[in-house]
Amino acid sequence: MMQSLYTASTGMLGMQAQIDTTANNIANVNTIGFKKSRAEFSDLMYSVMKYAGTSTSDVTKTPTGIEIGLGVRSTAINKIFAEGSLKQTDNELDIAITGRGFFKLELPDGTEVYSKNGAFKVDQDGTIVNSDGYRLIPQIVVPPNTTNISIGTDGTVTVVQPGQVQATQIGQIQTTNFSNSAGLHSLGDNLFIETDASGQPVESIPGADGLGTLRQGFVELSNVELVVELTDLITGQRAYDANSKIITTSDEMLQTTNNLKR
Repeated sequence: MMQSLYTASTGMLGMQAQIDTTANNIANVNTIGFKKSRAEFSDLMYSVMKYAGTSTSDVTKTPTGIEIGLGVRSTAINKIFAEGSLKQTDNELDIAITGRGFFKLELPDGTEVYSKNGAFKVDQDGTIVNSDGYRLIPQIVVPPNTTNISIGTDGTVTVVQPGQVQATQIGQIQTTNFSNSAGLHSLGDNLFIETDASGQPVESIPGADGLGTLRQGFVELSNVELVVELTDLITGQRAYDANSKIITTSDEMLQTTNNLKR
């Protein structure tokens, strides 16, 4: 059986992974805080018919070998944490991180998760939560009848209540960093969870220890660039077509060989 059939099939599978990744990027082009992914590949092992340096006489050696590659495989879907554009919303609970860092949230079961989506709200108890009701950690509770909420670049949260002249500090937002953000596990819903590959979370005040500062009234948009994604989509499609053509050509060559008996 011709090896090209199997080699081309690995190429089709690899391009399918790239197209699937690109499709997910495009689908989330308007998702707040979304970080795009990139498919990465490496070549498979080689079938060696002759090693380079094989002796051809007492004094000469072959300068090159004969090695036939067996295809390609997907090695990683790498998450790219480049910063997206900031969009002004004038919503006092919309917060964007300009630079490195994640917001820490708590799931109902107590699991700590991390997010770049800073579109926050307050629940029935005045606690600052995300759109799914997961609490921001450290927990911050906004007093009833608050007329103004101010969030500083260092995460300091102050409020003004009726009858008051000066603002009162009610808490401070902290952000979290990882030595290898690409090693975080994606849970969906703009949430990530730490893994052995990501390293331990390092919490600090925004603007300190290499962390980015906060911008109140802004959200960070997706870092997906449509022009780049559409180019990758075309490239993946053409490569998929080319590999399918190899299978068709190999099949025709086998058919020709079978017809030699006739």
